[in-house]
Amino acid sequence: MVLTDHEPTNPLEAAERDIIALGIAVASIIMLVGTGGAVLPKTVAALLGTGSSPDIILVNALLLNIALIIFGWRRYRELTREIAERREAEARARLLASIDPLTQCLNRRSMFEATEELRARAATRGEAVAYCMIDLDNFKQVNDMHGHSAGDAVLVMLCERVKALLPREAQFARLGGDEFAFVMPFQAGHADRVDDLVIRLFESVAQPFQLPELSLEMTMSIGLAADHEADGTIGLVVDAATLMHRADMALYHAKKQGRYRYFWFEPSMESEIRFRNQIETGIRRGLSNGEFVPFYEQQVDVDTGALVGFEMLARWRSPQLGLISPDIFVPIAEEIGLINDMSERLMEQAFADAREWDDSLTLSINISPVQLRDPWFAQRLLKKLVAANFPPPRLEIEITESCLHENIGLVRSMIISLRNQGVKISLDDFGTGYSSLEQLRNLPFDRIKIDRSFVSELREPGNRSRIVEAIVSLGRGLDLPLTAEGVEDEEILKALKRLGRLKAQGYFYGQPEDADAVRTRLKAAGMLTGGQMTMASTAADEVPSISRIARP
Repeated sequence: MVLTDHEPTNPLEAAERDIIALGIAVASIIMLVGTGGAVLPKTVAALLGTGSSPDIILVNALLLNIALIIFGWRRYRELTREIAERREAEARARLLASIDPLTQCLNRRSMFEATEELRARAATRGEAVAYCMIDLDNFKQVNDMHGHSAGDAVLVMLCERVKALLPREAQFARLGGDEFAFVMPFQAGHADRVDDLVIRLFESVAQPFQLPELSLEMTMSIGLAADHEADGTIGLVVDAATLMHRADMALYHAKKQGRYRYFWFEPSMESEIRFRNQIETGIRRGLSNGEFVPFYEQQVDVDTGALVGFEMLARWRSPQLGLISPDIFVPIAEEIGLINDMSERLMEQAFADAREWDDSLTLSINISPVQLRDPWFAQRLLKKLVAANFPPPRLEIEITESCLHENIGLVRSMIISLRNQGVKISLDDFGTGYSSLEQLRNLPFDRIKIDRSFVSELREPGNRSRIVEAIVSLGRGLDLPLTAEGVEDEEILKALKRLGRLKAQGYFYGQPEDADAVRTRLKAAGMLTGGQMTMASTAADEVPSISRIARP
C-alpha cells in the first residue's frame, strides 16, 4: 500500500512519519473528547447524588481512550529517543569513516573532499593551494625491530609535530601506513612560504622520538604539488586527485634521489614515471619472451696479457627500446620481485655458453643483494651447476659489500656452502661500501675487486692512487688475489703493472660481447673445448696477445 508519492529512503525519516502512532494518538484524542463529554457530566452528577449513573460502556470507552493516549505517548517518546540515538550513531559512523582511528587525522577518503573544499575557498580569495605528501624513510624497520606498538607511537608523535606547525586552515590526513599529506592555501607566486614550512617540518621530525624504553631517530621524504604555476599564474585546471597524483610523483622522485629531501612536482617527473612503468611492463614481457641475455666482459692477466676469464653482464634486448644496460632495469627488477627469476635464467644460459670455453677460463657472475636474502639460493645455484655439467671451480660469485650488512649470518653460511663445492667468492666494488677488516678476516673470500672509481684515478700520467695502493697492500697481507675494474686506457694499465700481479677488466680490452661474438673470438684463438689450441698446452711465450684475443 502506497502512503505517499515519494517514500523516504532514510529509515529515520520513515520513523519520524510513523502513521500508526499518529493515527492512534489522533483517534484516541477524538474519542476522548466525544466519550468524555458524555460520561464526565453524568459521573459528576452521580457522585453529587443529583443524577443517574453513566453508561458502563461509555465509561469503559473513556478508560480505553486514556490507555490508548498513554500508549501512544510512550510509543512516541521511545521512538523519539531511538531516533536521537540512531542519528548520533550515524554521525559517529560518519566521523569514523572520515577520521584515521590511530592519529585522529583525516583519512585518504575524506582528504579528497577536504582538498576540494579548500581549493574552492582559496579560489575565491585568489590564493593557490599546495598539496604536500610525506613519507617516513625506512619506517618498516621500526615495526620489524621494535614492534607495531612502537611504530604506532612514532606515527602519533609525528602527527602532533606536523599539526603544531601547520597553518590554521590547512587540512592534514594519514593516507595509510606511514604516508601522510596536508593541503594548505598560500599566496600565489610565493611558494617560498611553503618551502619555509617544509624546512621547519624537517627540523621538527629530525628531533628524536622519545618512547618509554628507547629513542628513535627518523627522517622523511616529501613531495609537493600546487594548482598554480611558480609565477603565480593559473595553469591547467587541476583537481584534488591530480594534486595528489603529482605530489606522489614528486615524493617518488625524492626517494629515488636518496630520501631525506623534498621536491616540487615537475612535468619531467611524469615522463620518468611513465618510462618506469614502460620498463616494468617490458621486464615482465621480456622474461616470457627470452629478451634478457648474458654479455661477457674479458678479464685479463695484467702482466702477461693472457685472457683468464669473463664476467657475465646482463643485457636486455628490447624490441621497443633496443639494447638496455642493467643499470636501468636491474633496480626495477629488484623492486618488483623479478630479479631472482631473471638472474637464474641468465645464469643457466651463461653456464651453457661457458661450458664450450677452454677449461682454464673462469666465469664471474654478480649476485644481487635480493638473491642473498633467500636461504635456498646456494642450493639452487649448485643444482643448476650440476644440471649444466659446469665445473664449480670455474665459477666465481661476486657479492657487493652492502650484502654483508643485511644478514651476515645467512651470507656467511651461503659463502661457506658454495666454497665447499669449489665455487670461488669475490668481494665486488671493494672500498665503496662498509666492509671492515674483521669481515675480510672472518669471511672466506677468494678475491677482492677494486672499484672502477678508484682505478680511474690512475689515468693521469704520474698520478698515484693511494687508495688503490692501500687495497693492493691489504690484499697481499690477507693473501687475497685482486681484480681491477674500469681499465680504460694504457696509462691505467701501466700504473697497475707497477702494483704487482693483478687481473683487470675494462673497455681497454674491449666492450662486453654476446655469446656468439665470444664464441667466434675463442674459436679463432683455439680456446674452445676441443679446439686445436688450449691454454693448458700453450707455452708462456706463446700466450695469445691482447691484440689477438682481447681487443675486439
